Amino acid sequence: MAPQTSIPVSANVLGTIGTIFWCIQLIPQIWYNWKQKKTQGLPGLMMFIWAVSAVPFGVYAIVQSNRKPSAAWLFAWPVWKASVLAASIGAFFGGAQLLLVLTLRGPYNRGVEWPITLVGVISAILLAGGLIPPYFEIAKRHGRVVGINFVFLSVDWLGAFFSLMALVAQNHFDVLGGVQYIVCLFLELGIFTSHLLFLLRTRRLRRLAKESNTPFDDMPEARRFVFPRPEPTTESTASTSEEPMDIEKGAIPEAPRTPETEEEDGVADIDVDFDAKAKEVEVEKRKERRRSSGAGVGRWLTRSLE
Repeated sequence: MAPQTSIPVSANVLGTIGTIFWCIQLIPQIWYNWKQKKTQGLPGLMMFIWAVSAVPFGVYAIVQSNRKPSAAWLFAWPVWKASVLAASIGAFFGGAQLLLVLTLRGPYNRGVEWPITLVGVISAILLAGGLIPPYFEIAKRHGRVVGINFVFLSVDWLGAFFSLMALVAQNHFDVLGGVQYIVCLFLELGIFTSHLLFLLRTRRLRRLAKESNTPFDDMPEARRFVFPRPEPTTESTASTSEEPMDIEKGAIPEAPRTPETEEEDGVADIDVDFDAKAKEVEVEKRKERRRSSGAGVGRWLTRSLE
């Protein structure tokens, strides 16, 4: 696409709104992480890929003279380490971006477009690739979104939307830039949809947790929505916990085994066996008497007939 010689006011306004959204998008996420004191569920790879994508993204925007925002992100580190690393990465990325702009602007103005097109393609791949790691986290929790602040996600979605509208309002629509925003919009919409479906599927379970005053993550039926999975209760722990309950219910615990008790049990077993054998002998005697009486009646009938 040829360089933009002029930008309509509407495109300028829409692009500025998108830039503002993308500049403040991380404030809700940073506040959320600081409040939670953890970043579980928010992939660090997502932030790093987005930071890397800012370099070709900014180069493509500047050389094309498009109204597009460019930023790099880094958080969830100790303050001093994050400050030093952010400053170092920012300086490196800024230098790389400036070098690429000065290198590619001349050929682009002379009509050689393939280098900047390649940079745009790399930018689109990285921008979309940054939104892939959250889907792995979502899959671990069967559709539940954890660690990503939805205000941050909404602001980022609005930034992409207004930036796309800015491209639409320009004299010439930048297809490659538009693809970047459209992919970003759909991937973020997928994250929203996944969590909405999770809320619909677990509405009954969440209601039961609220009625029983139990955290949702502590419900046995909610284990598959939690990652890392909670450790199951072992048999020894279960039996230990059940003993006090049995005593409270009035159950008498079994006495410990001793040689005397084992001997008494042995005598009882012998008595039981003796009684069983005596009954068997008595049954056999009865059967024998029946057979004898039957034979006597048969002999009497035979004599009578003779």
